[in-house]
Amino acid sequence: MMNQKKQESYVCVDLETTGLNPKTDKIIEIGAVRVENGVRTEVFETFVNPACLLPQKITELTGITDDALKDAPEIADVLPDLMAFLREDVLLGHSVLFDYSFIKKAAVNNRIKFERQGIDTLKIARRFLPELESRSLDFLCGHYAIPHKAHRALADAEATCLLYDRLWESFGGGEGAAVFAPVALLYQAKRETPATPAQKERLYKLIAKHKIVVEYELEKLTRSEASRYTDRILAKYGR
Repeated sequence: MMNQKKQESYVCVDLETTGLNPKTDKIIEIGAVRVENGVRTEVFETFVNPACLLPQKITELTGITDDALKDAPEIADVLPDLMAFLREDVLLGHSVLFDYSFIKKAAVNNRIKFERQGIDTLKIARRFLPELESRSLDFLCGHYAIPHKAHRALADAEATCLLYDRLWESFGGGEGAAVFAPVALLYQAKRETPATPAQKERLYKLIAKHKIVVEYELEKLTRSEASRYTDRILAKYGR
């Protein structure tokens, strides 16, 4: 691995989401940059309607609002175009497994096979820059004087491409070069099934009884989502 070559063709992908857990949270924005032979050739960018209200902290972090997402396509409609853009290429990301896990979860739910290799700039930075007080994308962009608008998907993807170049220029090809090599991305996702009529009926009754502002599009809930939503209502209002 001492002669590890730089990955010159890849797709850098970044997501904004409603939270950090791919099992319970949703994608709200996708940004991706295709690099071929070291040259940026295409970009992909879209909002995604998560069929739920955004947590206030996510709006504050990203600037993305419920109004901005209300007419956006849902993930099932976005996936065919996203998969066509990603092809079978190596994925690059800052904490790339995070982004991969959300896409993998959505793909599995829509009966799409999604297995990829990836390169993680966060892993590289942790290997070679342990002395820095942070290895967040925003901090590293400041460290390398990379222009960056944080917490928007395409801007983060573009910044990650530049960060990868800087890291390779500084540390590539020598000791520890294996950390630059693509590795299989591993995340186990189980396909979810739609909420049952009985689950939805119970939710409609609870929402009407307690005059609750609905956080989700009830007809689009999965069984597990409906169960969690019901439990939250019961915990707050009782039976």
